[in-house]
Amino acid sequence: MPDHTVGLDEIINQCKKNNSKAQAQLYQLFAKKFYGVCLKYSSNYADAEDNLQDGFLIIFGKIEQYNFKGSFEGWAKRIVINNALQKFKGVRYMEVINDNIPDEEVEIDVENISIDYLMQIIHELPDQYRLVFSLYVLDGYSHKEVSEMLKISTGTTKSNLARARAILKDKIDAYSTIKIKSSAK
Repeated sequence: MPDHTVGLDEIINQCKKNNSKAQAQLYQLFAKKFYGVCLKYSSNYADAEDNLQDGFLIIFGKIEQYNFKGSFEGWAKRIVINNALQKFKGVRYMEVINDNIPDEEVEIDVENISIDYLMQIIHELPDQYRLVFSLYVLDGYSHKEVSEMLKISTGTTKSNLARARAILKDKIDAYSTIKIKSSAK
């Protein structure tokens, strides 16, 4: 990093000129955060790293299109998410796996579990449930947006989300029961 602080707009302008130092600065600014995003949409750590690298290549390739309207981070994050989702496009298993879906919305009690455990069990979800859960719950997309991004019906996004919540609730309940039993000894 240079001794003086350079504003994000200037870094972006330099990236538009293919300045490699500015590209390195931009990477340093957002790599950790976008790696977390990639983890949500990748099957494993190696895929997340690949998706991060590919995402930045796309960002640098399309940075000329960024017009300083709206958040750069939001613009770049969408590129990273879309890149990670590309591998799932057209894959058949995005349909509902199990019709045993709760009739009402499942409430998940996350008060007594660590964020690490929560992220671990989210990552263990089947891909289609994890993708829908991450897009809808963690990144705030609507069912309509999720269905468009994944090329599935909104009914499928809703049922995949319900099933993901049910699986997470079962795992959290089981974890809480084990934790209570072990602390009672």
